[in-house]
Amino acid sequence: MENENKAEEIKVEEKITPAAAIATESKKYKEKCCAIWSNNKKIILTVILLVVIVLGGFAFRAYWKKVDVGQDVIKEKIQTFIKNNAPEGTKFDIKDAVKEGDLYKVTINIGGQDLPLYVTRDGKKLIQQPIDLDQKPDSQSAKTQAAAPKTEAEQKSDVPIVDLFVMSYCPYGIQIERGILPAVEALGNKIKFNLKFVDYSLHGQKEVDENLNQYCIGKNQPAKLGAYLKCFWKKSVSASDACMKSVGINTAQVATCVADTTKQFSPTEKALNINKDENVKFGVQGSPTLVVNGTTLASGRDSANILKAICSGFTTQPKECSAKLSSTSPVAGFDDQATASSGAGTSCAQ
Repeated sequence: MENENKAEEIKVEEKITPAAAIATESKKYKEKCCAIWSNNKKIILTVILLVVIVLGGFAFRAYWKKVDVGQDVIKEKIQTFIKNNAPEGTKFDIKDAVKEGDLYKVTINIGGQDLPLYVTRDGKKLIQQPIDLDQKPDSQSAKTQAAAPKTEAEQKSDVPIVDLFVMSYCPYGIQIERGILPAVEALGNKIKFNLKFVDYSLHGQKEVDENLNQYCIGKNQPAKLGAYLKCFWKKSVSASDACMKSVGINTAQVATCVADTTKQFSPTEKALNINKDENVKFGVQGSPTLVVNGTTLASGRDSANILKAICSGFTTQPKECSAKLSSTSPVAGFDDQATASSGAGTSCAQ
């Protein structure tokens, strides 16, 4: 009987042993698999991430193509935006809309001045000026930053020299002229005021011709320049001859001066040359640029702020510097197409 029990134990043992072996091998296999996964987990996740990025890039490009609403819709959106946000009566014209990368560049004309705006292709975002992050700073940019405008003249004098650089058809040049004349009239002969010109034109041959007219009036008949400008601002077309006659300017003298100046400087739209040296010296970048005693100043366009800027150039300020002048910024442009008052940073520049 005892032998029979031992035999059964041996048979049971023989039945259990193969199962145990299988379990052991299975455990070893799982451990090996886990080890492989643990060692390669980072590689697998990296591959998955790269696939997602690549597919996402394709999806992004497809998205931009899909939401390109086209130049006609872009023009319509800009037109609606300006009508809803600009002062009532603002005159403007949308000239064109062209693709530049992922944006549309829209050129609008306000008061005779072309201004670029940038709109995303889906027509939802307006960008005033994109910045090229890949562009390296050049020497001209460094020069411009170094010559940043100040608010007070660095040099003082008994009779400050006030130079105002403009383009005759620039709406912002006309704006500051409206603001500066009351200050010039208040200070009288206590300052030396010079109307000068940016060394390029943005408004065609008519501006070159008018710059020459104003240059010659200021050179030969300076006492009548202010009256002439006030007349010239009223009408944007064919006002020069009528204004010279109305304020009693010797037109023959102006014509002779214009002919002599043209012969001397050969002015063009790209290089007027009349005040070229001063443009370089004072770092003139656009219209308007105000210079007092050789310091390029940042000033508001209203008469009160301009008076303060000019008076910063006196060694001892006269009582005229306390004159109560308007602190309201004048409108920009000619009277027959004036748009709205603009901030001190707005200018006509390339």
